[in-house]
Amino acid sequence: MATTTTRVTTPAPLVDGGKTVIVDPVIAKIAGIAAASVPGVHALGGGAARVIGSIREAVGAKDLGQGVHVEVGEKQVAADITIVAEYPEQLQRVASDVRSAVVDAITELAGMEVTEVNVTVVDVHIPGDDDTVAPERVQ
Repeated sequence: MATTTTRVTTPAPLVDGGKTVIVDPVIAKIAGIAAASVPGVHALGGGAARVIGSIREAVGAKDLGQGVHVEVGEKQVAADITIVAEYPEQLQRVASDVRSAVVDAITELAGMEVTEVNVTVVDVHIPGDDDTVAPERVQ
């Protein structure tokens, strides 16, 4: 009768030492993606940032942290988000939803505490504003 030997290996213990550093652009990108996903947010950033963002998109490089400024400490984050809201969305609700989405994303993905999220609404997008229609000639 043959005997079988089962070999059990235990995984190596996790390293307790070491440090993880998450740099500002990573947190800004997480915040930007979260803010852009909120219903009622048309775009991120002010006028100049959106113009530069359009140029980047034209060459195939999108800036997901556009309109987002963060200050990252060792365990805490503060964020400033600039948005363009959709018309006729309630601006206070959209700003509140942006705050919640940004806090949830940073807490869940980076494991950091968010101390504040300041939202600045710089414009309201009215559907049809982006349509470029040549003006009719008056004769």
